[in-house]
Amino acid sequence: MLCEQCGQRPATVHYTEIVQGKKNEYHLCEVCASQKGQAAYQALAGPFSVNQLLSGLLHFDSSVAPRSDAPAPRCEHCGLTFQQFVKMGQFGCEHCYETFSEQLGPLLKRVQSADHHTGKIPKRRGGAMTLRRELSQLRKELQLSVLEERFEEAAQLRDRIRSLEQQIGSDA
Repeated sequence: MLCEQCGQRPATVHYTEIVQGKKNEYHLCEVCASQKGQAAYQALAGPFSVNQLLSGLLHFDSSVAPRSDAPAPRCEHCGLTFQQFVKMGQFGCEHCYETFSEQLGPLLKRVQSADHHTGKIPKRRGGAMTLRRELSQLRKELQLSVLEERFEEAAQLRDRIRSLEQQIGSDA
């Protein structure tokens, strides 16, 4: 696809502009986009990676910053420290997620608005998956109810869990 403005170079900058409910799509080359002064293009004109984005979010989010009085967490498997993770924006191995889970919780909640997957479920498996999610949530609530000594509520949750377990078992 050629640039809509000059018609000479390939269009590498694609953006949509919505003004008063009217949607316009533009396809420009880098030169025309920078001449047109696209703020979004200029902000991303340099090399950009997901690692830089994550690193920026970690520096920005004070709830993720390690406390100075706490020992710096270090992955037992690869030796990566949390400060190194913040600088690089990527883990050293698959075990780093568990090692830094306490520091990552607030970040994931801010970025994704949840600390677990809340996306779409395939239709053909959706029923069982939805029940399993509900079952998992009920088990957490049951543990909390028992810890807080709300035994009547815990008994109701236990009964609901048993019912769901039977329902999942009969669907399998």
